[in-house]
Amino acid sequence: MAQPAKRRPTIQDVAREAEVSRATVSRVLNGGVWVSDDAQSRVEKAIKRTGYRINPHARSLATSRNGSVALLLTESHERFFEDPNFSLIMRAAAAALAEKDYPLVLILADTEVEQRRAVSFMTGGHVDGALVLSAHRGRQAFLDDLIRADVPLISGGIPLGFEGRVAYVQAEDRAGAMEMTRYLSSTGRTRIAHIAGPQDTSGGTGRLAGYREAMGDGYSADLVVFGDYSRASGAAGMAALIDSGVTFDAVFAANDLMAVGALGVLAERGLSVPQQVAVAGFDDSPVAAAATPALTTMRQPFERVAQEMVRLLLDMIGGGPRARVSLPTELVRRESA
Repeated sequence: MAQPAKRRPTIQDVAREAEVSRATVSRVLNGGVWVSDDAQSRVEKAIKRTGYRINPHARSLATSRNGSVALLLTESHERFFEDPNFSLIMRAAAAALAEKDYPLVLILADTEVEQRRAVSFMTGGHVDGALVLSAHRGRQAFLDDLIRADVPLISGGIPLGFEGRVAYVQAEDRAGAMEMTRYLSSTGRTRIAHIAGPQDTSGGTGRLAGYREAMGDGYSADLVVFGDYSRASGAAGMAALIDSGVTFDAVFAANDLMAVGALGVLAERGLSVPQQVAVAGFDDSPVAAAATPALTTMRQPFERVAQEMVRLLLDMIGGGPRARVSLPTELVRRESA
């Protein structure tokens, strides 16, 4: 005889197992708003013990939500594949969302046309909210559209010009840059150059400001060149510094890719690292440890950044307020400085 189908566990089963109300289980499943840490833990354990799975169609009907989240990256496809930081954040965000049964939808929107299409998709009821990465000042009209449509948003980094209107999670760019510059100075370096990031991003402006503050009276505009966070721009910046004839004994690049580009040019020009020129980056991305020599850098807690972005976004989707989180960076010393 055929065996009867096993009954699908229900929210009531989870509530009974966790010894909480059905409403508490529902709040946990929809983002954990107004749930104590103890109740959250008991419900999560009860879900695992009972084998309960959310019915996404039923949740969508009950909450008028789609049950998915967008990760919007306003960079080119080339930058997405070159810069490992984006994939680190994406993987960590996807893992954090998976714990709440939310799929992540990746949207690359570099041009204005692509951004209009992205806005149309996100305001069309296809996602419940968005994680926004690498928003550039002056190219953020899409944020106005999403805010007017009441789409919950969390920015990775401070969204310049939208600081009071969009929630965000940031690493402490200014403080990290100050610490790195002072570290280089503590090793006896007196002429520290800076390959700055794009000044239409909070990371670029914050790290330049931290470098400048740490340099104090030793700051000189001749020691600063600008890149766009790509390896090629770091190489171009390094070549420009050498060709200008300005003297320097250390280079602090605003990210690891530009620092690696600088290392390549120094090797081509016959300048030894760190004997003649110390080199440091920012991020502690995978390219830092793989560089030759291995790169001294400031570590950004990418996994925690992504987890905090997801936590704040799900709180907003559940009706919570906008919030802002700032996370510390950490000096990582290697052979390059």
